[in-house]
Amino acid sequence: MLEVIDKGCSSEFHPIPLLFVHGAWHAAWCWDENFLSFFAGKGYRALALSFRGHGNSPSDKPLRSCSVADYVDDVRSVADTLPTSPVVIGHSMGGLIVQKYLESHDAPAGVLMTSMPPQGNLGSALRWIRQHPWHFTKMAITGKALPYINTPQLARERFFCAQTPDALVLDYAARLQEDSSRIGIDCALLRLPRPKRVTTPLLVLGADDDGAHTRKEVLATAHAYHTEAEFFPNMGHDMMLEPGWADVAQRIDSWLGTRGL
Repeated sequence: MLEVIDKGCSSEFHPIPLLFVHGAWHAAWCWDENFLSFFAGKGYRALALSFRGHGNSPSDKPLRSCSVADYVDDVRSVADTLPTSPVVIGHSMGGLIVQKYLESHDAPAGVLMTSMPPQGNLGSALRWIRQHPWHFTKMAITGKALPYINTPQLARERFFCAQTPDALVLDYAARLQEDSSRIGIDCALLRLPRPKRVTTPLLVLGADDDGAHTRKEVLATAHAYHTEAEFFPNMGHDMMLEPGWADVAQRIDSWLGTRGL
């Protein structure tokens, strides 16, 4: 059984549940900090899963070998328990998983937050190599990335903007966990999204101070799905944890409202 944090109830105004999908090194907790209660308070049923091997979810295989297909299956397994197909909301790597899920599953809508673009994570990986070549060398040797993202300095560089309070960065950096080494290869080269297979309407959101994905990559994501990207100032990659998270949540709520969801 995967860990699923489930808050709120579907209402007359919002009958469709929302399923939140986390990114690499995170788990369901990152949505539970702010978003789940916000949307539950608006009359939605809001759920967040932890992928296998993340948070309190068990895994039937070593974490290092978990693949894009495994994580897509995790999303499917939770969505299938719901009375109706949920809106799927993915962050970062979770955004790529949502794109892959939507290739073969219907959903009333989807949201991509600072998502990996359809061309994959290779650009982000190359920037990481240029910024921290020794870190990347050690990651390649050991298959472990956590020591190179979970110090306050490195977590801020990748996930948060300069204005985020130190106490928040310290807290969230301590909650990060190791992720699959295979998933990095899948997301860079082997299991990339195929936007032509996706018919679900998507909202694409970016952050002006994103340390993982560039503005150009977010714009490319929006272009691939025939929509416009929207960017939030003074915000880093972890949009759901940044002090300005409420602006992001309100924008998602208003967009869903325009779609009758």
